[in-house]
Parts: sequence; C-alpha cells; structure tokens
Amino acid sequence: MEFFDFHHHKKTRPFGIYNADIQEPPPDFPYSAGIHPKDIDQSGMQPQLERLQELAGHALCIAIGECGLDSMVAADQHLQEEMFMKQIRISNDVGKPLIIHCVRKYYEVIAFRKKAEQAMVIHGFNKKKGIAEDLIRNNFHLSFGKAVLYNLSLQDTLKTVPVNRIFLETDHEDFDIAELYQKTAEIKGLTVEVLNEQIRENLAQIKNG
Repeated sequence: MEFFDFHHHKKTRPFGIYNADIQEPPPDFPYSAGIHPKDIDQSGMQPQLERLQELAGHALCIAIGECGLDSMVAADQHLQEEMFMKQIRISNDVGKPLIIHCVRKYYEVIAFRKKAEQAMVIHGFNKKKGIAEDLIRNNFHLSFGKAVLYNLSLQDTLKTVPVNRIFLETDHEDFDIAELYQKTAEIKGLTVEVLNEQIRENLAQIKNG
C-alpha cells in the first residue's frame, strides 16, 4: 500500500509533495514551491516572487508553500505579512492550495484565511486542541507529523480533528510514514486502508478547490 506524504524534503520519496527550493530547477515529480519566512530577501523580493510565479504555473506544482508567518525568524513581521499576502494572491491566480508554515502566529494566520480562495493546510501541526478547533472552525486543514507517534497531548488533539481535514507528513524527519498512518488509524478508530483512502480524497478535495 502506498501512503501519501503531504510534505517532505526527500527527492527519493516516491509518493507525496516535495518541498522544492525555488532557486533550483523544478523537479520532475509533484512538488510545492513557496517563500518561507526565514528565506525572505528584503532587497530581492520581486525576483523571488517572479520565480515563484513561474514555478507555480507548472503542472507538477501541486501547492504554494511553505509560506506563512514565524515569530522566531529575523524577517520583520510586516514584511512577512506582505510576502504571505503576495503568495496568497499567487495561489488564487493559479488555483492551487497553500501549505502554511506557522510559528506562534496562528491567530494572525487565521486573519488571512478569508483572503485565500484555495485551501490552506497548516503543516507540521503540533499544538493543543483549542488552536486546532479554532483552525478547523476557520476552514483550515491540518497536516500532522512524527510527533503523533509519541506526543500524548497531540494524540488527544488528533482525536478531535475531523478525518476529512487531516493530512500526514514526514517533513524533515527520517522515518517510515507507514508508522504514522498506523498510529493515526488507531487514534481515529479506523483501518489503515480507510484512512489512506480518506487522505487521498482530502487531497483531491483541496486540489479541486
């Protein structure tokens, strides 16, 4: 059984969305492209955005991202918000969902939700139930990673998230995503087969707007 890896950084991974570097040639397999808050070049924002616009138009570009807001990086918050908004507009233009990087800025990100015409997926979600509920209420999807295997609080959060709003990912971690599917299926009271099919349906849903 193949398990879809919603967000990963390994070119050798066969089935998922690879997080591409916009400075490199586009890969010949499904990828996302975006400008991470830590990579914003204040003196070169326009070339970055032009390159992203080019990559976003490719058929193999599945989503825009990672993009979003991060309270821990050097880039000024107003600059981050400007770049985030510009990437939302690119997403609207090309009709592709957004993969969101968010660190301690969830309610600021929620404020941008109404400006996006496409789905927004918070990647690597590992926060408490209350934040998850607020995000779901505002029409976000949540992608969970390796922390689900050992973080009991996150497992409790995952129990409350509707299965049609869930994705699973490896991100930078080196582990077998089948373990994550198995654990998530146990938490949700599903078979792995049903969970796998649901996540494929979720992917089709966000790709179709």
